[in-house]
Amino acid sequence: MGSPKGGTVSDMTVHPTHDDPVVAALSESVGGPMGSRAGRHRWWTPVRVLLALTAVTFALGLLSKAPCAETEWQDTAQRYSHMCYSDVPYLYSWRGFADLNWPYTDDEAVRAEFDVMEYPAGISYWAWGTGYVTWVLSGAPDLDDPARDLPREGTLYMAVNAVGFGAVALLTTWLMAGVTRRRPWDAAGFALAPMLALTATINWDLLAVVFVAGAVWAWARDRPVLTGVLIGVGTAVKLYPLFLLGAVLVVCLRRRRWRTLALTFAAAAAAWLLANAPALLTGFEQWKVFWTFNSERGADLGSLWLVAQQMMGPDAWIEVDTINLVSWGFMALWCLGVLVLGLKAPVSPRFAQLGFLIVAGFLLVNKVYSPQYVLWLLPLAVLAHPRWRDLLIWQVGEVLYFGAIWFQLGGYLEPGDGQPSVIYWLAVVLRIAAQLWFVAMVVRGVVDPDRDPVGREAEPDPVRGPAGHEARTPAPA
Repeated sequence: MGSPKGGTVSDMTVHPTHDDPVVAALSESVGGPMGSRAGRHRWWTPVRVLLALTAVTFALGLLSKAPCAETEWQDTAQRYSHMCYSDVPYLYSWRGFADLNWPYTDDEAVRAEFDVMEYPAGISYWAWGTGYVTWVLSGAPDLDDPARDLPREGTLYMAVNAVGFGAVALLTTWLMAGVTRRRPWDAAGFALAPMLALTATINWDLLAVVFVAGAVWAWARDRPVLTGVLIGVGTAVKLYPLFLLGAVLVVCLRRRRWRTLALTFAAAAAAWLLANAPALLTGFEQWKVFWTFNSERGADLGSLWLVAQQMMGPDAWIEVDTINLVSWGFMALWCLGVLVLGLKAPVSPRFAQLGFLIVAGFLLVNKVYSPQYVLWLLPLAVLAHPRWRDLLIWQVGEVLYFGAIWFQLGGYLEPGDGQPSVIYWLAVVLRIAAQLWFVAMVVRGVVDPDRDPVGREAEPDPVRGPAGHEARTPAPA
């Protein structure tokens, strides 16, 4: 694809040593920023380098799980002291996947023995499918054999899932590198993220991340139907991709693109329904468990609700209905604020900026904020504000919380008098403060487009095709 001056897209690529002050400063130790005469390797393109970096980061994360894998996840103290915990090998047995049970079966014997999978349908399908792969790789053992080595199978199950997670991480990087053609290196913020290494295999959250990255990629390529499909399927995997429809709404209202709005929303609804159909048709009551479980749970780990409840004293209890009402009320006001911000901004905000702000608001007051939930924000944050200083500030807050949560669960932070840990409270607050810092940086880029690192490279306008000037039009009066 030719550039206006006869160059190539590769020639116009924004190099991070020219664009990011932190990277430019670090480059001084290896000869300084990239020069105009620097050669380009014929094989090591930016995307291939990014994929290699993702693979290294993911592999380092797997190495951090080695202490737990060596004990086949049976040492309950070690999983916290070595910070190598994962839900995956435990749920292999606890949810019946070791016995190849369909997660939405209503068989009375199965339901008497195993709890229903508390995650959305997409994760349940994956967990069930990888259970079959594990069974085959284990030599197809007799399911009724009391001598089955379930801890060994659980470790293999973890390995099978890790292979899939690695592929998902690579695909996510590839998609992110293609969102803004001249800025593939922005995806390095994902590829090198410490929290990608630390949290990618704690649970199945990474499966939804690739659909979020795909939706941003599809939107950047003027494909509203594909955007909707990816949001819909992503919502069937984890609820939060649904909030990307808020970004679609703001952009379409701003640009008065009613057909684009209708196509995206309709495609999302149809994709979500089709993805959920196997679960709905085979076990509606089991399918509802995800919704009832999350509606009925109280203040949980990582949330400001838990900190508030513990600070109120050992006998304090914040009613679940109160938490639900306040959380959703806050979320409604937050979304209204994002809508006003998007409509009143000097130029049309980018899709990733709006998506990040909405998802961040949801997490701020969620009833639980697990360490792996950072993955929900990671691709959106990197694309919304690709600045290493601010990314590192945010990631430091997440790393501090990552260490604190495992020490808290292991009992290492509990005071001798049996009171709740103030250190854990501080870790929660610092994590939220770091996230709010990054929110402020994204908002600053929306309010003042000259402070947006992606700058004047406007997104194309779906339906009308690439329209940089349209994307930069002032807010409607």
